[in-house]
Amino acid sequence: MPFVGYAYLRDALSLKAFAPQRAAMIKPVTRITLIGNCLAVPQSVAPAQGSMLEHILFALKHEGINLCILAQALEAVSAEQLLDELAKSPNGVFIRKACFLWESFTGQKLEYSIPVRGSVVALFDPKRYVTGPALRNSRWRVDFNGLGSLRYCATVERTPELEALLSLDILGRAKAFMATLPPEMMDRAINWAYLHETRDSFAIEKEEPSEEKSRRFVQLLRQAHEGRELSEDYLVELQNSTVSNPFDKAVLFRHEQNHLHNGLRGAAGVSYVPPEPDLCRELMEELMSFANQSSKQVDPLVAAAVTAFGFVFLHPFMDGNGRLSRFLIHQTLCHSGALENGLLLPVSVAMKHEEANYLEALKDFSKPARDFWNVTWLDADQMAFEFVGHPSIYRFWDATRCVEFTLRMARRALEVELREETEFLDRYDRVIKAVNERFDVRGSDLSKLVMMCLDNDGKVSKHRRKQFQYSVPEEVFAFIEEEAGRLMTDE
Repeated sequence: MPFVGYAYLRDALSLKAFAPQRAAMIKPVTRITLIGNCLAVPQSVAPAQGSMLEHILFALKHEGINLCILAQALEAVSAEQLLDELAKSPNGVFIRKACFLWESFTGQKLEYSIPVRGSVVALFDPKRYVTGPALRNSRWRVDFNGLGSLRYCATVERTPELEALLSLDILGRAKAFMATLPPEMMDRAINWAYLHETRDSFAIEKEEPSEEKSRRFVQLLRQAHEGRELSEDYLVELQNSTVSNPFDKAVLFRHEQNHLHNGLRGAAGVSYVPPEPDLCRELMEELMSFANQSSKQVDPLVAAAVTAFGFVFLHPFMDGNGRLSRFLIHQTLCHSGALENGLLLPVSVAMKHEEANYLEALKDFSKPARDFWNVTWLDADQMAFEFVGHPSIYRFWDATRCVEFTLRMARRALEVELREETEFLDRYDRVIKAVNERFDVRGSDLSKLVMMCLDNDGKVSKHRRKQFQYSVPEEVFAFIEEEAGRLMTDE
């Protein structure tokens, strides 16, 4: 069955672009119907084979916006073809969108003297996509409302899962939950969140941070509440605080090619290659602009996900990108005003528990991007990299899966991580109080025993009993187990 729309354009023009999530194909149907991941199209309404503009207009009308393909496909359309189509339908929505994008991508101007008088139309349908602030092009009466700009833009579709997650008001519920806690309990829960967010963010990188590294990272997390805007200097400052090797500390965004490695030898070990340094710098400027301007105009968790994953895909430093990307979730939420009074959602803790899903979210972009690089192993760790793709691969990317994952992790951070820790602290306090009312036990010993007991499903292990046998009476062990078991059973 022949392709139409975006899939046709990609194949017919040999475009350097990811395959569309849903391919449009001519099928024996009576009307355009979505069947699984296929958009079934009747032969009677399919655009003519060979007419690139017809397929572009079909895609704009029925498949939404794919800027990566459009940026390349519109290069194959002449000004005359656009003007001829425009003459047939001077106020047509989709030809106006095509003309607007053609001028934006080519830098040329269509010689069309008749003013467009049709209603203003949004480039991204707000019912289908999460959109950003609108910037009007009065010439074509088209509002650009993407998440970014026409130099760098992420696309986020309103899938059923995403709509369900957005409706939960996760950030509002997090603030309401923390407000229900006694002040001392809230402080302890937040301190726990900072420490474990630090530990697990390093753990995802397979690294055990030193006490000094942990302290510096906790300070960074707390400083995020200052609301500083992202800049190259600020990100360099952050990167320097997360790495300890002086040779890995950056001064600027990278000026050499880097890559991610999967442990295999030679070129097969290269799992992802980010954009070349010059393109990386250009796109980082666009991403920082988005983060600084849109965090208060777009749902904060969506903005945080686009910023964090966009950052790690650009990989602007030679080291420390993963940790910084997860820090940027917190920084974006703080900058938007969504997190106040030192509140932190331990998203990295949630990600560590669902590390396989985190890697899948990353691979949704990194795996197909790898196909557009020729990598040659030269010697030892030396590689030669040749980009055989198109810059639009990195400029325009589908962030839907990454945003869904981030919202799932924010939900887990609230409903599992924070709630479990506050419940743990409450049980801890109650057991400590009960023991102190009946026994005289050294505070440090009691604290360790109760914590170990609660972490061990309400049992004091034989090892711990032996360890504390000369400082804690035997009956205390049984009492701690009894109290812990009662509390855990009640809840």
